[in-house]
Amino acid sequence: MRKPLFLFFLLASLCLHAETRTRFNADWLFILQDDSLFSLPESQETGWQRIDLPHDWSIAFAPTPTAPAGNDGGWYPTGIGWYRKHFQLTAKEAAVFNRNLYFEGVYERADIYINGHHVAHHDYGYTSFSAHLSGYVRQGDNVVAVRVDNGNQKNCRWYSGSGIYRNVWMVESGEHFLSPELIHITTPDLQTITIQTEVGNGSDFAGEWYLVAEVEGQTLMSNVTCEGNSYAPITQSFHIPHPRLWTPSSPELYHIHLSLREKESGQILDESDITCGIRTIEYDAQQGFRLNGKPLLINGACVHHDHGLLGAAAFDAAEVRKVRLMKEAGFNLLRTSHNPPSPAFLDACDSLGMLVIDEAFDGWRTEKNKQDFHLFFDQQAEEEMRSMVRRDRNHPSVIAWSIGNEVIERKDIRVIHTAKLLKQAALSLDITRPITEALCAWDSDWEIYDPHAAVLDIAGYNYMIHKHEGDHERVPERVIWQTESYPADAFKNWSIVHDNPYVIGDIVWTGLDYLGESGIGGWRYASWPQGEHWQNSQWPWHGAYCGDVDITGHRKPISYYRSLLWNGTIDAQISTPLPNRGGAALFLSVREPSGYVEPIRTTMWSTWPTWESWTWPGWEDKDIEVEVFSCYPRIRLYLNDQLLAEKATTEAEEFRAVVRTAYRPGTLRAVGIDPEGREAESTTLVTATPATSIRLTADRAVYHADGEDLAYVTVEMTDQFGNFCPLASHLLTASIRGDATLAAFGSADLRDATSVKFLSHVVWHGRALLILRAPRRAGTTTLRLSSVGLPTASLRIRFEGAR
Repeated sequence: MRKPLFLFFLLASLCLHAETRTRFNADWLFILQDDSLFSLPESQETGWQRIDLPHDWSIAFAPTPTAPAGNDGGWYPTGIGWYRKHFQLTAKEAAVFNRNLYFEGVYERADIYINGHHVAHHDYGYTSFSAHLSGYVRQGDNVVAVRVDNGNQKNCRWYSGSGIYRNVWMVESGEHFLSPELIHITTPDLQTITIQTEVGNGSDFAGEWYLVAEVEGQTLMSNVTCEGNSYAPITQSFHIPHPRLWTPSSPELYHIHLSLREKESGQILDESDITCGIRTIEYDAQQGFRLNGKPLLINGACVHHDHGLLGAAAFDAAEVRKVRLMKEAGFNLLRTSHNPPSPAFLDACDSLGMLVIDEAFDGWRTEKNKQDFHLFFDQQAEEEMRSMVRRDRNHPSVIAWSIGNEVIERKDIRVIHTAKLLKQAALSLDITRPITEALCAWDSDWEIYDPHAAVLDIAGYNYMIHKHEGDHERVPERVIWQTESYPADAFKNWSIVHDNPYVIGDIVWTGLDYLGESGIGGWRYASWPQGEHWQNSQWPWHGAYCGDVDITGHRKPISYYRSLLWNGTIDAQISTPLPNRGGAALFLSVREPSGYVEPIRTTMWSTWPTWESWTWPGWEDKDIEVEVFSCYPRIRLYLNDQLLAEKATTEAEEFRAVVRTAYRPGTLRAVGIDPEGREAESTTLVTATPATSIRLTADRAVYHADGEDLAYVTVEMTDQFGNFCPLASHLLTASIRGDATLAAFGSADLRDATSVKFLSHVVWHGRALLILRAPRRAGTTTLRLSSVGLPTASLRIRFEGAR
C-alpha cells in the first residue's frame, strides 16, 4: 500500500546518502620543490611545512627585483610547489558512490593525485574544478597530492599568487543526486521563483522519485523519471505574493531546500540548499539600467582578486571585508577584473548588497604575456566560460557576464566569431543576464569596432567614454558602461552617466590598491623611477596605488569625493543633506606641496597625493592648497577660527573648492553653508604634535575559533592629545601571545619591500595593519606592539566557538 504523503516529511532522517560538502582546508603539507615521487603515498615528508588552506606561497617571501614575474607580478617569487594531505576512511566511507575533491581555485596548472593515481589536471588558475576520487580511495589512510606549476613566467599581468589559494571541499554523494551546479534559480518576474533542476542517476537502472522543493513555507513535489546513467530535467515555480526584493540597499535573500526522495519510503536520496534573491534587471538606451523596474545609476569599481597584505589567499573573512570596504566607499557594483572570483566573494556580494560583473578572461588567442591563457584558449575557453556561468548563475549579485578585456586581436575580423562563441557558451546556461566585454583602442580606429560591439548586449568602454556622444548618434540603440576609467576623472564620468541614459555607469580603475602592475597609480618624486609601469621597472614599487582604498583598508580623499558625487544629495543641495552611504556630505583634505619631500609628478592613473592632514612641519608661512568636497552650495574655511575664504561648491565648481593659503599650525575647519546661508555641519583637521603612543583597533569584538577567521587590527600613531599623527614613521615590533598566528603585517606603502611575515614594520603616514589568523580552539590572544621610546600597546582578542 502506498504510504501517506505526510510520511515524506517525517522520514527525513532516513537518508540513504545525501550529498555532503566538507571543508578540506586543514592539515596539509607543503614544499616548494618539484619531484615526481611526491605523488606517491609512500613518499617521505621530511622537510615539508604544515599549513592550512587557503595558501599563497608567493606572499610568504619578500619581493625581489630578480623575480621572473617582474613588474607585473609585484616582484614576488613563483615556481613549482607540492601539497599533500592524509585522510582516513572507513570501509563504508571508501565505498561511497561519488567522491570528489572540489578546488575553488589553484594557481596554476594543477595536477591532482590520489594514492599515486593521477586523477585531474587543470590549467586555468581562476576557475573551479573537481577531481574524481571514487575507485582510487581505500579503507584506512589515503593521500592526496597536488602539484602546482606557477613557474612558467610571465603568465599574468598582475599579482596572481601561487598555490591552492582558495577553499577545497570533499564532496560525497550517492547514485541518485542533486548537484548544486545543475540547479538554476531564476526570477522571471518579481513574484516568481523558478527552479530548474537536473536530477542525476548514476546507476545503470532507470528510477522514479519525487523532487520536493521548499521555500518560505511553500512546498512543491514533482515526479521524476530518469534513465540509467543520465539526467532528468525538472522545472518548478513558486509564486511569492509579497516578495522581499534583492537590492544593494536591501539585499533580501531566500533559502530554497531541495530533496530527492524515494517514492514509497520517503527516504532522502539527496538534498541541497540554495540561496537566491528576487530581482529583475532591464536596460536600454532610452531609460538606462533598471533594477526591479527602478532606475539605478551604476557607480562601480574594478577589483583584482588579491587581498593586499594577504596576497591571493581567499579567506572567507577577507572576501567579506573586501566587499564591505567597497560598500562603505559608496560603490554599488564590482567588476571582477579580469577573472572569475571566489564563491565566497560572490556570497559576500549577495549578502551585503553589491552588484557584480563576472568576468572570464583577460585575453583570448593572442598573448599579452608569453605564458598566459592564450596557450589554452582554443581548447578550453568555451568550457571555462560555461564553468564560470554554471557555478555563479544563482547569485543575485551577478548582473552581467563579461567575456573578455582589451583583447589584443581586436582588429582581426575573427574576433567577432570568438566573441559570438563565448557569448553562446554563456547563454547556453543562462539567458537572464546581458553579455558584456571591455573594449578599448590604443589608436584612432575606435569606430571600426562597431561589429564587435554589436555582439554585446552592453558595450564596455575602457577609457573611451569621450566617444559616447558620437557613438550614440551612429548607433543609437547601444547601451554603454565605462568598464575602466581614470580615478582623476571622477566628476566628468559622473556627469556623463548622470546626463545620458544610454551610458548606464562608470567603473573606476580601481576600488582597491592591489599587488602587481607595480607603480600604476602612484605619483613620482623626482628621485624615483619615472614613467608608467609598462615603460620601465618601477622597483621597489610592488603594487598599484590607483585604488580609492589602500591595502590597509583606509579610504583616500578621492574615495570620499567619488562617493559624494554618486551618493550625496547634490542634486537638490537641500538644507540638511542626508547622510550618504559612502561618508559625510563634507570632506576636508590638503594637497601635499610639491617640494615638501621632493618635486611631484603625477601619472596616468594617479591623483595628486592628498592627505587628511594639517601637520606640515617646516612648511610654515609657505603656500599650501586646501581642498573641500561638499554637498552644500557654499563652504567657509577657517584657520584658528579666522575666516580664510567662502566659496561656492555647486555643480559649476564640481562640488569642490580649493583654497590656497599660507600654512600655519592649529585647527583647520570647513563648514557647509546651506541654501539659506546658515552654517550647518563642519569638519576639522588639527596639527598633531610628535607621536607618544600606539593605538590598536580591532575590526570586530569577537572572532571564530575555526582556524580560518581573520582579525584585522588597525595600527595608528597618536600624540599626547590623542590626535592621529599623519607623518609618523616609527618602526614597530609585534609580539603575539596565544594560539592565533600572524597572517600579515605591513603598511600601505607599496614601495616597502619588507616581507609581510616579519614581525617588525615601519608605519607609513602614521598607519599600519596587522592581521591575525584564528586558532582552532577558543581562547584569548594578546597582541603587543612596541617602538623605541614609546609605551607598548596591548590588545586582547577573543576567539570563540567555530561558526
